[in-house]
Amino acid sequence: MAGNGTVENGVGATPAYKRIQSAILNRIETGELKPGDPVESERELAKIHTVSLMTARHALVALEREGRVQRRRGAGTFVAPPMIHFNKLTSFTELMTGRSLTSFSKVLSFATVNDEPDVNARLALAAGARLIKIERIRMGADDPFALETCYLSAADVPGLSRSALASGSLFSILQYDYGVQLSYADEEVDATASDSKTSQLLEIQRGLPLLRIRQLIYSTKARATMYVLGLYRSDRHTLLIRRFR
Repeated sequence: MAGNGTVENGVGATPAYKRIQSAILNRIETGELKPGDPVESERELAKIHTVSLMTARHALVALEREGRVQRRRGAGTFVAPPMIHFNKLTSFTELMTGRSLTSFSKVLSFATVNDEPDVNARLALAAGARLIKIERIRMGADDPFALETCYLSAADVPGLSRSALASGSLFSILQYDYGVQLSYADEEVDATASDSKTSQLLEIQRGLPLLRIRQLIYSTKARATMYVLGLYRSDRHTLLIRRFR
């Protein structure tokens, strides 16, 4: 049954193309293959795994659809730069861990402010209420992925320090240090062009498109707890949306 890639050479019920996918993904996740490295051609994969050319092609197409490889006409197939898929409310640290990538943050600023009336309104706070404002570059695999600005009520996080945010997840800090469990977020998503400052921080050319997400994150008690403005490199992120009729 080599033609449909379901069972080849008596291997069993696991589709042959999935075996090829697993083998390539394992090499990526263990670091044997790094972003930009070439992946074997369809013909080479067919020979290595003793499958049809169609099955090998199916495996590469599926990996490309998942954003794990890039197929360039006339050049071949290469390991894609790591990408993050937004499909649930998770911290950046959790997202990167899920892709077997190391992550950390560069804290650009950490301050107490009381002149952000729009943010106060979003968080249902009095106009002059003190906020903790945190600006961070989110790094993954030593590359900048996003520029994030987070706001929290200063009264909710007494003792929160700049140093704790350099390597720790803010979601985890809220949960374990302050007993705040986050539940869901209302989000506004659009596109914008990178300005000079953002381009320099994210190490991209000025004017390149960014994915801009404004998040109002609620606790399990349905209380607006954190407001986040994120500017994400569009070449490293995809937004997955489920629509119902």
